Amino acid sequence: MSHKVHPKIFRIRGIEDWLSHGFYGNKPLKSVKEDYIIRTFLTNKLKESSVEKVEIERYSNKTSVIIHSARPGLIIGRGGEGIEKIRLELLKEVFKKNDLGLKELSELGKRLKLEVREVSNPWTSSVLVNQWIAQKIEKRTPFRKTIKQAIEKVMANKNVKGVKIMVSGRLDGAQIARSEWLEKGRLPRQTIRADIDYGFGEARCTYGAIGIKVWIYKGDKFE
Repeated sequence: MSHKVHPKIFRIRGIEDWLSHGFYGNKPLKSVKEDYIIRTFLTNKLKESSVEKVEIERYSNKTSVIIHSARPGLIIGRGGEGIEKIRLELLKEVFKKNDLGLKELSELGKRLKLEVREVSNPWTSSVLVNQWIAQKIEKRTPFRKTIKQAIEKVMANKNVKGVKIMVSGRLDGAQIARSEWLEKGRLPRQTIRADIDYGFGEARCTYGAIGIKVWIYKGDKFE
């Protein structure tokens, strides 16, 4: 029998890396929980800001949170007001959910830095393509038309060699749930050196949730 493995986890320590890394000191459990709170809060807060991923880099005296977004101006705001407001809300969230004292909160406030980086081409990111499809399906656009449009936009990029999109659930409000998928180009999922960007998301519709999976193959990577 086959065993399903997340394409990114399959390639960790080869051509991929973890989203959290750095110096975790003598309290790793509290730091890992803090990472989870930060990532969950930012993902939910910036749902409409086309966020691809949230990276966390820890140093002995600084914690850098790097937000990769296709719409950085929406997050930063005029004169940096937006990012500062998000930073203060994030500190409150960590204080409330990670059982910090006032002294620990003050230390976190001094070392926590937020940085926003622009995603140059959102159509080569599986997460952003996933979000685009979910928004279209939530607006009642036929799923097959949406998938075909997404595949055309993704394959228009030179560095993309192949793409596959799968949707599952009560598609277009049908009574019986099913899975449908479309694929174009090459997609060698068994090859560890293959640079495959994978993203999973859900479209929340009145008739239920629609699961969306996107695979984008960008060629092979050699160390």
